[in-house]
Amino acid sequence: MSSRPSDTIETTAIGEAAASERAFAVKLLEAEAACVRALAENLGSEFHAAVDLIVQCADAGGTVLVSGLGKSGKIGEKIAATLSSLGIASHFVHPAEAAHGDLGRFRATDICIALSYSGETDEVVNLAAILRQDHVPVISITRGGPTGGTRATLERIATVALAIGACDDPELSPAPTCSTTATLAMGDALALCAARRRNFTDADFAKRHPGGSLGGLMRPVVDALRFVVGSTLKTVRDDVTVAEACRLSETAERRPGAILLVDAQGVLTGLFTDGDLRRLVERDRTALDRPIRDVMTRKPGTLPQSALVRDAVAMVREHRRDEIPVVDSAGRPVGLLDVQDLIAQKLIRDS
Repeated sequence: MSSRPSDTIETTAIGEAAASERAFAVKLLEAEAACVRALAENLGSEFHAAVDLIVQCADAGGTVLVSGLGKSGKIGEKIAATLSSLGIASHFVHPAEAAHGDLGRFRATDICIALSYSGETDEVVNLAAILRQDHVPVISITRGGPTGGTRATLERIATVALAIGACDDPELSPAPTCSTTATLAMGDALALCAARRRNFTDADFAKRHPGGSLGGLMRPVVDALRFVVGSTLKTVRDDVTVAEACRLSETAERRPGAILLVDAQGVLTGLFTDGDLRRLVERDRTALDRPIRDVMTRKPGTLPQSALVRDAVAMVREHRRDEIPVVDSAGRPVGLLDVQDLIAQKLIRDS
């Protein structure tokens, strides 16, 4: 049965609307990306000076206080949260509230990151002026004035003035878009560079972010092992038969999906999975009497016991491994990581 003309017209209209909407979204995203690219290309000595101030503040036990109004304030909250997660004490301070008591949060060891795209937001400018009078360093992030021209008030007040460039296009949106994206990117760059300068490690991050999937990924892989050699997992010499290896690997606990094969020194030499056993028997029913070293997977992919769970997730995704041996520095197995354990912790999806 053919469709009615009105149905065809409606479908065509929906298709045209979707195409127009996608074209606009692409234009906006490309504009934001171009703004960030320009930001990367124009980083200068002021950026390094700003990182210096953040590092000096953190090393002295101070706090990086971030302030901004409106959309800039929302970006400031995220910058403060990022700094805190990277081991640099940071809080957001509302510029209007600062004049009504929150100035008491600032100490001589602190610094302020002040955000204002125009560089003329009254509340932010007033806060920066008061802080500079009290000798508190201020890092401003603004649009930036023209080269050789008049600089914005906040730029002139600041100890270090960072510019993201004139990137908002009123034809695209009356609301801040490119400017907030660029400001956030600048804040991320400052935070990550300061943390890197202070030798902030993955282990340090894990201590400050133990919850959620991020915290799970930053845990040591040995903490995620359910099958541990000497406790819930047995290793088997690689010079026995397949049948004997299956018998020797049995434990009272839940059976793992693979057998870890070792040499006389206890060094891992191979892996033999349930899937390997099934395929072997399907091909040759007498294969159970063969030496397991002849049919095992030699030099299987392993993880060192110093690895993090995120390394295991990456190996599963890249190489489709269901069982990953974890070994010590001498190559001796310490445990077996089962992909089902990662799925149970919602660190990867079952596909």
